[in-house]
Formats: sequence, structure tokens, C-alpha cells
Amino acid sequence: MTLTLESNSFSEGERIPNNHHMSEAFGLGCSGGNISPGLHWEGVPEGTKSIVIQCFDPDAPTGSGFWHWVIANIPADITSLPEGGPYPATSLETRTDIGAPGWIGPCPPEGHGLHRYVFTCLLYTSPSPRDGLLSRMPSS
Repeated sequence: MTLTLESNSFSEGERIPNNHHMSEAFGLGCSGGNISPGLHWEGVPEGTKSIVIQCFDPDAPTGSGFWHWVIANIPADITSLPEGGPYPATSLETRTDIGAPGWIGPCPPEGHGLHRYVFTCLLYTSPSPRDGLLSRMPSS
């Protein structure tokens, strides 16, 4: 089975609705709701223990793009994230390129044109991406 990742909040190729854009609270000139999109996926292979969802803007004028969201440690039996949460208790939203954890909605600089937002689904066979690293670290 093929792994698919889709949104309940918008369709592929459509503009992301304003309620998902960065809010005024960030002081960058956007006035969206900063609500994370609803996502669902299928085709997770047997043996998967943990899922990571990411959102990346390769068109951001930073020289290296912009990470809008990374949410890790999603259990393999979970097949969706609801719009705006809540998320599984085991999950962890990591720091984004704005310097804070959680969803950071689109807010391209004025006059910069349309940006692409690439959502990816990573699958791990250990319960947490950290497990392999921690098991190799020497104990004190």
C-alpha cells in the first residue's frame, strides 16, 4: 500500500486558508488564525512505531527555507491530527524556524509571491526517533 498524506483543511495545490496563516501575535504583518491544519494519512506499514509530520517552505527568502511545523512521537496507530489539535499525549511539537514550538502558519514577506508548503510524513521503526541515539550514548 502507498503512504498518502492529505489535509481536511485544504486540497493539494490550493492556497492555505487564512485561518491557518500566522497570527498578528508574531508581529510579522500577518493576521491569520495560526490554527494547524487537519491532516490524515494511510498506508503506514506494519512495524512502524512512531510518526513525524513536518511542514517546510522551500521558497522562504532565508537561503535555506523555513520550517513551519514538526510534530514527532505520534503513535503508529494514529491516522490523523485534528485541525488545531489536540494531539496525542505522546507527541512532541518541536521548535520551528520562528524559535517556538508548534504550528507557525504561512506569512510570506509582502511582494515575495506565492510559496509552496511541503508536508511530509516520516515513519520510524523505533518508538521514538531519539531511542536509537539514546541507546548508543555511553552511560555516566
